[in-house]
Amino acid sequence: MSAARVFSHYQARPLLEYRHTPSVNAQLSPDLGLSKVDVRIEPQGVAFQDGSILDWEMIDEICAARNNCFLLAEGQLHKIILYSEQTGRVYSLMPTASAPTMLISGVPMHRIKDTDPYQDTLEKMRALRPVVGQVLDTATGLGYTAIQASQTAGRVTTIELEQAALEIARLNPWSQGLFDNPMIDQRIGDSAELIRDFEDGSFTCILHDPPAFSLAGQLYSSEFYAQLYRVLTRRGRLFHYIGDPESKSGHNITRGVVRRLQEVGFHKVKVQPRAFGVTSSK
Repeated sequence: MSAARVFSHYQARPLLEYRHTPSVNAQLSPDLGLSKVDVRIEPQGVAFQDGSILDWEMIDEICAARNNCFLLAEGQLHKIILYSEQTGRVYSLMPTASAPTMLISGVPMHRIKDTDPYQDTLEKMRALRPVVGQVLDTATGLGYTAIQASQTAGRVTTIELEQAALEIARLNPWSQGLFDNPMIDQRIGDSAELIRDFEDGSFTCILHDPPAFSLAGQLYSSEFYAQLYRVLTRRGRLFHYIGDPESKSGHNITRGVVRRLQEVGFHKVKVQPRAFGVTSSK
């Protein structure tokens, strides 16, 4: 049985220079840039050491898709894209030069302009630090914030509404730390509902990185913010990702978020422009 491998045009395009010079050795990343393996350039395509082949037709297909990642498994190439019957939305994995992002109905879930999803995650961590104790991550997505938080926190509880999002994460090499880390507790459901199951003062830090307001307005409501306040420990801290505070829509949403956080009791509410969000304390 051949191993599953994931590629994008970033990994496939450099192979084209070898197309007319077969029988040479090269290196290729089988996991979206995380590592490299030795391969052999053959007339039919690129051969891995286990005998599996990424043929030139597959390489052409990958190179032509700027916004998609592909899974090579059992000799078949599959675009990483899923339709959710639950929400009626399309979920897919979009490559960048670093960690990929997830598209939900074409909307990227991370910042990709002048940055990348990995650096975007680090900015959120810097805004909230120190990320210690019991941490709540309200929207798992690809799991980057949960994985990063688990490096310093005592335990991370992360919630994801959409099973399709987790299926995309399972296929993403950059998300594997979400599934094999005993310090991460995964919950499936709506954060607006599951938040009520936690006891008062359960969490030292909360990472609230919801989908866009248009996709999940309930996660921007006063009722939800009151629950976030309740489950935080005294002096606990919240980071709330919003979007570009300098854009017209981002400015309006940020203003409303700050007002509602203050109304339910949060103080030291501060806009964090580099992280595209706000921090606040209980």
